[in-house]
Amino acid sequence: MIGHFTEDALEWAENPEWAERYEGINFVPPESVANAAARGLRLRQKTGRGGLTTRQASKEGIGSGVARAASLKNRQKLSPSTISRMVSFFARHSAFKKNHTTNPPSNSLISWNLWGGDPGNAWAEKVKAQMDRADEK
Repeated sequence: MIGHFTEDALEWAENPEWAERYEGINFVPPESVANAAARGLRLRQKTGRGGLTTRQASKEGIGSGVARAASLKNRQKLSPSTISRMVSFFARHSAFKKNHTTNPPSNSLISWNLWGGDPGNAWAEKVKAQMDRADEK
C-alpha cells in the first residue's frame, strides 16, 4: 500500500483506458478467493513460514504472497497486471501441488493459499481470459 492507495488503485489511476477496455469485467476477488487468502495468512502466522514478505520478495524481484493475500482477503479491486501476475504464479507453482500437505501445512500449501488457493487460480484464469478477449477488440 502506498499512502492510503493500493498499488492496484494507482495502476488503475495511471491507466484510465482500462476502464473502457475492461468494462464489464469484475476485478474484485470473490469471497471464496478472499477466504483462501485469509486461510493462508492464518497458516503463515501460526507456522511462521510460507510466502514472502514485501521486503523478502523485493530482494528476489518477485511479488509478495503476504501483500497479495492482504489485498485478496480485503477484496480490493485488482489491476490487470496483478491478474497476469496471479496467472503466472499459479502456472509456476501448480507443479508443487502434489507436495501440499496439511498436517503440518507445507510451505507450498501456505503460499498457494496466500495467492487465493484453487479458487484464486480459477478466478484469475477466468478474468485473464476475459481481458484477452477485450484486448482482441
